[in-house]
Amino acid sequence: MTGEKRSRIGSISIGLRAVLMLVAGLFAAIWPLQALAILVVMAGVIFLVDGVLGLWAVTFGGAKTGNFWFDVVRNALSIIMGFLILMSPILATLLTTTIIIWMVGAQAIIVGAMEIYLVTREREFYVRIWPMVLNGALYILFGLLLFFAPVAAASFFVILGGVLAVFFSFGLFGLAWHLYHKGF
Repeated sequence: MTGEKRSRIGSISIGLRAVLMLVAGLFAAIWPLQALAILVVMAGVIFLVDGVLGLWAVTFGGAKTGNFWFDVVRNALSIIMGFLILMSPILATLLTTTIIIWMVGAQAIIVGAMEIYLVTREREFYVRIWPMVLNGALYILFGLLLFFAPVAAASFFVILGGVLAVFFSFGLFGLAWHLYHKGF
């Protein structure tokens, strides 16, 4: 294959990647809860396949790690988790996103409280402490918001990810166009 033909294929593959990124980004931005449900179902499939392949590798594939029972339990739990997610994807989506959003909310509250505590304890090292106290208070407020509206927060994050994917796809389109015309 000539260099020019290979470069054309490369620019076309970048263009196809941009199209996929654009479609996925628009889908996530327009239908965030459905996109989130699709991600959770995909995770369920990955858990299931990973567990089955892991058990096969441990029992028949010769994958000996020295922790046979640990590997069996880990892969069995992966299969069980995959089945549970696929049996009730809506419930799994709500539980998964709620727990993750609560974890992020707890982290934000802890970081905000630590920031306020440290800046007030060591105020002699700061010219003005109010911006740091305000920043800590905003962290705490953000964490509380995540605790009280986890589904709305998850929808917001999916929409944000979709918008970022759309903007990234425009960059990929530009790169593909540039490479196509330059012959790279």
